Amino acid sequence: MSDARPPLPPYTFETATLKARLAEDGWNSRDAARVALAYTVDTQWRNRSEFITGRAAIQEFLTLKWQREHEYRLIKEMWGFHGNRIAARFQYEYHDAQGRWFRAYGNEQWEYNELGLMQRREASINDVPINESERKFHWPLGTRPADHPGLEHTAK
Repeated sequence: MSDARPPLPPYTFETATLKARLAEDGWNSRDAARVALAYTVDTQWRNRSEFITGRAAIQEFLTLKWQREHEYRLIKEMWGFHGNRIAARFQYEYHDAQGRWFRAYGNEQWEYNELGLMQRREASINDVPINESERKFHWPLGTRPADHPGLEHTAK
């Protein structure tokens, strides 16, 4: 079980909530190699209109993503769960190389194996241009502070 990524399925409200927060913390690290370890070696992804297979491809995808999306800050929240599946909603903010800011809104469906590794991820995401003055996520890059509100406390 050295490859296990607790909490393990089947999920409870508490463990599904924790799993979503751990995913958020990983993605906020912007460390593609670290994040990729949360997925099975043969993981199947749909990210927007892209279909990606395998941990190595995920690492490459994330490396390129965070080269394009500067000052990336993300909040993920568990939306629902059943057995080895979790539904999450999220928002993240970033700016491009030209300094234009965006807020991305999305939903994900996650399926885990018995070791707690994600074997399937389907994400629907929409990017909305925002002015820098409309940003909501101002914490220092990295993990969202425990006292920063989640999505339930953010207006559109």
